[in-house]
Amino acid sequence: MFDVLVIGGGNAGLSAALTARQKGASVIVLEGAPRDFRGGNSRHTRNLRCAHGAPTDVLTESYSEDEFLADLMRVTANETDGPLARLLVDRSASCPGWMGSFGARFQPSLSGTLHLSRTNAFFLGGGKALMNSYYAAAERAGIDVRYDAEVTALDVRDGEFRGATVRVGDRTERVEAKGVVVAAGGFEANVDWLREIWGPAADNFIIRGTPYNKGALIRFLLDAGAQPVGDPHDCHAIAVDARAPRFDGGIVTRLDSLPFGIVVNRDGQRFYDEGEDAWPKRYAIWGKLIARQPDQIAYSIVDAKTRGTFMPSVFPPIVASSIRELAAGLGLGADSLEATVASFNAAVRPGTFNHRSLDDCRTDGLTPPKSHWAQRIDTPPFWGYPLRPGITFTYLGVKVDDRARVILTSGERAKNIYAAGEIMAGNILTRGYIAGIGMTIGTVFGRIAGESAAG
Repeated sequence: MFDVLVIGGGNAGLSAALTARQKGASVIVLEGAPRDFRGGNSRHTRNLRCAHGAPTDVLTESYSEDEFLADLMRVTANETDGPLARLLVDRSASCPGWMGSFGARFQPSLSGTLHLSRTNAFFLGGGKALMNSYYAAAERAGIDVRYDAEVTALDVRDGEFRGATVRVGDRTERVEAKGVVVAAGGFEANVDWLREIWGPAADNFIIRGTPYNKGALIRFLLDAGAQPVGDPHDCHAIAVDARAPRFDGGIVTRLDSLPFGIVVNRDGQRFYDEGEDAWPKRYAIWGKLIARQPDQIAYSIVDAKTRGTFMPSVFPPIVASSIRELAAGLGLGADSLEATVASFNAAVRPGTFNHRSLDDCRTDGLTPPKSHWAQRIDTPPFWGYPLRPGITFTYLGVKVDDRARVILTSGERAKNIYAAGEIMAGNILTRGYIAGIGMTIGTVFGRIAGESAAG
């Protein structure tokens, strides 16, 4: 019998495993993916958000805990577990140093990365390099890691974990431990489950991350009496290039051109304010906005003036010398797109364009308006990108306390069951998103869960 079983091999799971091992516990990690695809969605990440009081070697200026908390409260409309949110923010400052102790390395933010130089520490080599460092540290520490290990059942009696049934290939075995940390992600890769919520529209969704997050552990915990948290109908979904693969396209398929031009649906009509707020606080709303459009498709339209203001997609834009030609290239009605662009251009009011801040370039008398970065689309060549909803993670999960211990529907705490990462992120992220906070949640609560389980 092990002291601690960790289910899930992403950032949250390895944070828990490494912490528990530091506390002297014997640890086993069950990773449902093959070794080459280990790490869940964490391997597609680039950074984590963290408070800091002064500039560092990779972060500029300062980002206070109060400002971090205010940003979080704003995007969630104050609908969050206040004490857990404060705990997250308070402990975020120590994350880069702790991660560095296991081989993680950081770098300053790159240009075009959502203007995060002050708030987010970027991983040198990205999330894949981070996870490789974690796994190397786990091997050095003597942590038992098993790949292709699908947990098919949890034995939980009266709020106490007894064991897990695990299938590896054709072999099924039981793994027992004194405590369990569940860090197995959401259900975003379970298209049938998504279809129950969104209907046929789910068939047009792109899953940005791992195809292994099917949500089985969420169901097991809820069936065992865990208290649910988070809206099952909600998810973190952004605009990705419609040409991206169905699974595992990762961060390179994200499109950041949206605030610097206009976005239209299949009918060539705008449907939302592209310049509503700073992009790190608004990019995560666009997946659901596009999901509500006909055929779940939209198009980002920009002109030559925007060149160099955003990180381009891995897929090249559709390029044209006129709006009519661009409409043909995108499969849109030329008259409709021309009329939309003309109406937008007529509404643009003079200002000083500044893609690094909330500028005074806006529209007047246009519905929907464009509040910032409004420039006439009149300088060829014109670029167009097709957009689809790209789901990162779902919000449904289990309620936890400040020790990451799962709370039961009775209100009691589970005796030895802990949760970290996406599976409990709904305690804090009831809605909305700010860049990098998913990795912060995984790191902070992974460490808390590992320490609690080892205790």
